Amino acid sequence: MQGNFVYNNPTKLYFGEDAMKHLTKELAGYGPTVMLSYGGGSIKKNGVYDAVVAALKEAGKTVVEDPGVMPNPTVEKLYEGCKLVRDNNVDLILAVGGGSTIDYAKGVSASAWCEEDPWEKYYVNQGWPSCKIVPVGAVLTMVGTGSEMNGGSVITNHKAGFKIGKVFGSNVFPKFTILNPRFTMTVPQYQMVAGFFDIMSHIMEQYFAGTGDYTTDYIAEGLMRSLIHSSRIAVKNPQDYEARANIMWTATWALNTLLKCGKPGDWEVHMIGQAMGAVTDATHGMTLATVSRPYYRHIMRDGLPKFVRFAQNVWGVRPEGKSDGQVAAEGLDCLEGWMREIGVVMHSKELGVNEENIPAIADATFLLDGGYRTLTRDEVIDILRQSM
Repeated sequence: MQGNFVYNNPTKLYFGEDAMKHLTKELAGYGPTVMLSYGGGSIKKNGVYDAVVAALKEAGKTVVEDPGVMPNPTVEKLYEGCKLVRDNNVDLILAVGGGSTIDYAKGVSASAWCEEDPWEKYYVNQGWPSCKIVPVGAVLTMVGTGSEMNGGSVITNHKAGFKIGKVFGSNVFPKFTILNPRFTMTVPQYQMVAGFFDIMSHIMEQYFAGTGDYTTDYIAEGLMRSLIHSSRIAVKNPQDYEARANIMWTATWALNTLLKCGKPGDWEVHMIGQAMGAVTDATHGMTLATVSRPYYRHIMRDGLPKFVRFAQNVWGVRPEGKSDGQVAAEGLDCLEGWMREIGVVMHSKELGVNEENIPAIADATFLLDGGYRTLTRDEVIDILRQSM
């Protein structure tokens, strides 16, 4: 049954080909100094950087550039961003890029004026901000993480061997986000399909949990069907606006806190995938893909009714003449077939996982109890081996 919850999402979205027209107006609501955070420079090649800078100039802002946000933002980069904010008394952080850039911006938002070590306070100990929060705005150029409308921030500490996510409260959510599907069309195919699976994983992590009749599970099934349909179009024609727009909107709703309302969530695939990323620095969506394949086979019997429902309602599997186990397994066959169809990485050895580093990945994996089965370390090791 539905549990108790409070739903509050303060992020204002501007969606569509005309979304950038609203940026100057939004910028007017903040102080004079804006830190412009972005990644490796792709936004300078595709014209997004010029459009953003033009809006900043029109709004009369002083711009502090903060380039070089990596795909898996590091704790060192977090500290660097915090120093930039303090040294320049930044009024707004404008993150332009994909989920990693926005994740990073939210981390800096909560950390810049923190008197303690933010890595220890927020990521290791999962504490809460008690300092001034620097507001964040975003211009999204790659879909997948849903970071544009949530409080999540994932940071990697290579020295410690951990990649840890912190879900901050609504005061750290982006205040506004610009969503123009055309900005996503220059993303390389590998990154595009990694984003597609990231979206699917976000939905499945919340779907494969709980035994009640949850409204959000019905929403999740619709989102998954939409993603499957549009992704098949997009991999054949990445310039198909309707497909890319539908995927962008699905990505936002997959992780803007709606689907978790009133029910438990699993998130163990993300825990293993993030640990894999901490050791290999592999693309996040691809780590999730390689882990999901063996993980869901492993827990299928523990949540059999939901896996049967997944097979029938998402993939259209017919149950006549089949046991529940056969229906559920066929649904997972369909999932894997779709994964191969869109071109995600299926085996973790392609991402740098080997027998030697499996123990380190297992040691860096947080074991959660929200899903149908709480894993042991030995089970994590077995799943990692099967993922290869």
